Amino acid sequence: MKITDRKKEIINIAAKLFKEKGYSAVTMRDIAQALDIKAASLYNHIKSKQEILVLIIIEIAEEFTDVMNEVVSSEDSAIKKIKRIIELHIDITLRDSNALACLNNDWMHLTDSDLEYFIKMRNDYEDNFRVIMKKGIEEGEIKNYNLDVIIFSILSTLRTLYIWYNKTNKLSSKSLTDNMVKVLLNGIV
Repeated sequence: MKITDRKKEIINIAAKLFKEKGYSAVTMRDIAQALDIKAASLYNHIKSKQEILVLIIIEIAEEFTDVMNEVVSSEDSAIKKIKRIIELHIDITLRDSNALACLNNDWMHLTDSDLEYFIKMRNDYEDNFRVIMKKGIEEGEIKNYNLDVIIFSILSTLRTLYIWYNKTNKLSSKSLTDNMVKVLLNGIV
């Protein structure tokens, strides 16, 4: 389904509000007010606040999933794969921190099949990350530290990067990427 420019604008404003206030605290009236339109006009473009949430979270989760699937199926070394995953997280953080915040903070408000679909994507993503790390350890590319600690440390840092980066915003994309790769990889290589 093609998303119209107006619908994209609604989604972007909603993601910003969800990041600032949390999904539960934002109303359709808040979204309409931020767009300087009447709440009833929103329904010409969007069915509900839940639809907005689904569009935000599922789109970004599918992007993470698609890139992870490419990375896992590549013939690259574990280190190159991890670097690509770090770059993916940084790219999404810099491009759309509002949507990333929504994905991290509001996914539990998804319902039914959308929630199941998201949880499956998240679990598959983490399982694939685990496979990459395990292979890196087995091949001697990565130090044989506790696998769960490595995964938690890296993914927690990457998933919450938007919080820290929005406070500093002083590093260029390249500098941030170079430094994150060095910091995250030199601690385990």
